[in-house]
Amino acid sequence: MSRVRVLVGTRKGAFILSADGKRDRWDVSGPHFAGWEIYHVKGSPAEPNRLYASQTSAWFGQQIQRSDNGGRTWEPVGNAFVYDGVPGTHQWYDGTPHPWEFARVWHLEPSLTDPDTVYAGAEDAALFRSTDGGLNWSELSGLRSHGTGPSWQPGAGGMCLHTILLDPVNPDRIFVAISAAGAFRSDDGGTTWKPINHGLRSEGIPNPEAEVGHCVHRIALHPSNPDRLYMQKHWDVMRSDDAGDSWTEVSGNLPTDFGFPIDVHAHEPQTIYVVPIKSDSEHFPLDGKLRVYRSRTGGTKWEALTTGLPQRDCYVNVLRDAMSVDSLDPCGIYFGTTGGAVYGSNDEGDTWTPIVRDLPAVYSVEVQTLP
Repeated sequence: MSRVRVLVGTRKGAFILSADGKRDRWDVSGPHFAGWEIYHVKGSPAEPNRLYASQTSAWFGQQIQRSDNGGRTWEPVGNAFVYDGVPGTHQWYDGTPHPWEFARVWHLEPSLTDPDTVYAGAEDAALFRSTDGGLNWSELSGLRSHGTGPSWQPGAGGMCLHTILLDPVNPDRIFVAISAAGAFRSDDGGTTWKPINHGLRSEGIPNPEAEVGHCVHRIALHPSNPDRLYMQKHWDVMRSDDAGDSWTEVSGNLPTDFGFPIDVHAHEPQTIYVVPIKSDSEHFPLDGKLRVYRSRTGGTKWEALTTGLPQRDCYVNVLRDAMSVDSLDPCGIYFGTTGGAVYGSNDEGDTWTPIVRDLPAVYSVEVQTLP
């Protein structure tokens, strides 16, 4: 029977949740790196026991940790990043029109085929790649040196590159999202980049054809149709059917279209999940009711999923990297809250169970389906 491993990054450490394919009883391991902010933990699709974690502290800076045994033991790797070919450790970016500061790694994205290749999305808004298991990192500087770079602005959480999607069909195609610059696509392995924000509308941007400036919270795709992208924006849920060249709003009947995560069903590329919250100033569920919304039509028509979730006096948030989907059938959906709970559904979101409660605030949730 297949197994499931859920990797959880929190404000005060990482946790690993494990279950068999029934997903009704869970073992909890952690905290790993107790006391450290763990922005993201993710496993390699090519070698599931190879895990990478982004560990950061206001006092001690940024470290990348790697495990080769499924999280039982860890070692720090490659914490001397390289910017535009200039080696340095947690210093200022080099050669830019304004000071770009290296603050932390928000997201780690291992290669789909090579366990030694992994990408890192940083604040301020840079993309790095390692081809030796995280020992050495080089910046893909074509992104940050894009001509629109001087007009990028930080979102409330900083100017972070928080989403990296690797096209499973075209290995030269990479998608990223930056808050608050927008979404970008490379078709040549990260050498050059194109803004893909046509059709996005944002308050405070008077030019409807503005190339950048949009606060994209998260983008997602399904491996069977990587030209179709879904986006949760700072207001609006969006869909693209042409790899980001154009976008259409699909917020439909959502009670509010503000939120952070968005994810796609494992076997149905037209089925997507979001967690609406009240507004950009009130980061909690509308009416104090925690609800996941599912669309089986690629957006526009949505249904609330509430069974097993608190429906009164709930004022938590679900952050952009804190939702994930396993590949079993029926697929499991998982998300974590700033209140320290991780919820799981083993029936595609119809019912929910708290896997664990009272963790530190959850930053990220990633799931691995293991043989």
